[in-house]
Amino acid sequence: MIQVNAMGDACPIPVVKTKNAIRDLAGSGVVETLVDNEIAVQNLTKMANQKGYGVKSEKLGENQYKVTMTIGEGAQMPEEGEVEVCLAEPGQKRKIVVAVSSSKMGEGDEELGKTLMKGFIYALGQQEILPETILFYNGGAALSCEDSPALEDLKSLEAQGVEILTCGTCLDFYNLKDKLRVGDVTNMYVIVEKMMEAHQIVKP
Repeated sequence: MIQVNAMGDACPIPVVKTKNAIRDLAGSGVVETLVDNEIAVQNLTKMANQKGYGVKSEKLGENQYKVTMTIGEGAQMPEEGEVEVCLAEPGQKRKIVVAVSSSKMGEGDEELGKTLMKGFIYALGQQEILPETILFYNGGAALSCEDSPALEDLKSLEAQGVEILTCGTCLDFYNLKDKLRVGDVTNMYVIVEKMMEAHQIVKP
């Protein structure tokens, strides 16, 4: 059995810690996770049900819960790099972060990919619930710069309150720092922070 202490940890950290513990089992076994709120219990239970693990939870005291997962032989193991989807606290606005790592959407024809990405960003601005933040990094950094076909749509999103952040290291690498036309420059620490705090991460 492996015990995980996730007291005081914000989503998705309890789920991430639990998945790491399950991988450490390298087979069947039991993982117990301590958390301090019911939302974390729900997130862990949802993950266990998706993977087919046995799961039960109990309240140990004020702001103290234990979630016990039983992993059987041949059970599905968590994969590296899985995106965690968190439930929002009651009354809390759901934090949606869009992470864009390329100037095109999907694999295949490059021009089609660029057309699809432009359409994706336009469609974002038409949604009833807008993302809190859009992160641009690697090849995606070009989309927030001069001559980007999505520039006007991004400016419209920013005007509606969406935070637009582009990786400074990426702008430097592609010689685009002087061509940024919407949003602000950011760094990897902030990118990771925004992703860790998100209830949902969307990657086109």
